[in-house]
Amino acid sequence: MSHGKDIWQRDEVSSPCINVCIIHPEARLCTGCLRSIDEIASWSGMTQDERRAVMSQLPSRGPLKATRKGGRSGRLRRQGDQD
Repeated sequence: MSHGKDIWQRDEVSSPCINVCIIHPEARLCTGCLRSIDEIASWSGMTQDERRAVMSQLPSRGPLKATRKGGRSGRLRRQGDQD
């Protein structure tokens, strides 16, 4: 017998989007999810294997998060540089 909650479970690779959509100017990757613009645009049409392949590459793109200069902390650093 199936339980109600089992009906809603899917075996899909979820998007890594965290709603911080800022494209890094040199790397051309989103600093939030670390995907390329093309990967973001084609995500909904990708197969599960294609999504898994993208997800497996994201950890190697992690250093980009440490180098981003946006947001409040980036503005404060830039203001401090001008003083």
